[in-house]
Amino acid sequence: MSIELEHKQGLIAGDGDLPVKMAQYAKENGFDVICISLSKENAHQLKKYCSKVYSCHPGEVNRIEKILTDEEIKQATFLGKVHKRVLLQIHKFDSRAIEIIKNMKRLNDDEVMLLIVKEFEKHGINVLDQTIFIKNLMIPAGILGKHKPTKEQIEDVNYGFWLAKEMGKIDVGQSVVIKDKMAMAVEAIEGTDVCIKRGAKLAKKDAVVVKVSKPKQDKRFDIPAVGLRTLKTMRRYKANLLAVEANETIIVNQEEVIKYADSHNIVIMAV
Repeated sequence: MSIELEHKQGLIAGDGDLPVKMAQYAKENGFDVICISLSKENAHQLKKYCSKVYSCHPGEVNRIEKILTDEEIKQATFLGKVHKRVLLQIHKFDSRAIEIIKNMKRLNDDEVMLLIVKEFEKHGINVLDQTIFIKNLMIPAGILGKHKPTKEQIEDVNYGFWLAKEMGKIDVGQSVVIKDKMAMAVEAIEGTDVCIKRGAKLAKKDAVVVKVSKPKQDKRFDIPAVGLRTLKTMRRYKANLLAVEANETIIVNQEEVIKYADSHNIVIMAV
């Protein structure tokens, strides 16, 4: 179903290059982007493409909603990593955020985000599919770069793909680390990079990293994404294959990522 896009777009931005890419593409296509930045990491870059950038903590629900309402935002996109660890920083949450959390049965990703989406809808704000402005970053099936997987690696990818999908069913995480058909690590609250570190250290070398979308992925949030930081973490801990789900995963700065993988003997494949 197609949606008519408003000229004025809201962006709720976490860490990484993804929110910056969205703001850039939106601006280049004539949209006015109002950003609520939840991270200091990329705020400077966001200012290049957004007409306004407000800095907020993820737990400042009242302030975030007031900004969006005051700016007359009708459509907003969530992009970028917001670490699950913020849920442990309850002292930084406002009364509204604390009330929301107390009424939740589980603090897993999907339940938290669905509740936020419902809160936005109460204020007349429609949360958009994350890929609307960045569909060109989605990866089709195939091998990216010059290095090819071995038969043994493909077996690990197949096992890792199944395991990651099973973890996704119960909303635990989207990434796993495999070595010789054994699970070295499953992503939880720590995030993909720390999961890679933990699993690859156990594997010692030649670990396979698999990242997939959840079986019932809501494209308004949590689309799987990888970038140069993922590859650098893999190299540091001697993991040498990254498999992602084709047509469901975003690779940021693709040319740079492929060049880095080629230079450091890392296989990248979309399955």
